[in-house]
Amino acid sequence: MSRKLSLLLIGVLIFALPSMLFALSAEEIIHEMDRLSTFETTYSTGSIQTTDRFGTKTSLFRSWSQGEKDSLIEFTSKAERGQKILRTEGSLYLFYPDAEQLIRMQGAALRQSMLGSDISYEDMTEEKNTLDNYKAKLEGLETFKEKECHVLTLTAKTRSVAYPIQKIWVDTESFLVWKAEYSTAQGRLLKVMEVLETFKSGDRVLPKQSRIEDKMKKDSATLMTVDTFEANPKLDRSIFTLENLTW
Repeated sequence: MSRKLSLLLIGVLIFALPSMLFALSAEEIIHEMDRLSTFETTYSTGSIQTTDRFGTKTSLFRSWSQGEKDSLIEFTSKAERGQKILRTEGSLYLFYPDAEQLIRMQGAALRQSMLGSDISYEDMTEEKNTLDNYKAKLEGLETFKEKECHVLTLTAKTRSVAYPIQKIWVDTESFLVWKAEYSTAQGRLLKVMEVLETFKSGDRVLPKQSRIEDKMKKDSATLMTVDTFEANPKLDRSIFTLENLTW
């Protein structure tokens, strides 16, 4: 090997070494994605606006969360006022005040439309423990909305999750999921989510407005918007109990 070629190869290795040393695995990317989207506690308000062939419907909500697994959503708009969704200890419950009815959701029911929107109960209350439920494969890098993103395919470990396969575009800097495609085990596309607008909470970038399309519906799309957000407020732990849900 000539001295000139040897120097060229050394130069290429030196140039590539930093990216080789600091390349992240699929599991590390998912761990950081979950970590940065999880807070000790949160409180937020927002809206869900669905447009389909029947027109446009807007529902208002407020929500609380605690760690990776506990969340409570209460609807405040007139038509749905008092309806609540609780996720705790791995289970999801719905409460309808008019009927004083408590329903436990599980399995395929988690994919059901929430208030006629393109958002499912699983979408709205998803736990931040992705690697417990999915195997992750890093497919490479792509530019999405002028942001460099890791592209990953997530394959479900069990049948207990709502979506057998997910393909996600994760920002290489903020670890925000800019886009997600949800599919069946056979590869049939079920739903697409895309972040339209973001906001910052401390050093974290979070979705302010997202667009969701249920591919099983025709001419339907839902915008979910966060109007206010508070990180790590003091919350009464009883918020995330069945007793509180029916109060």
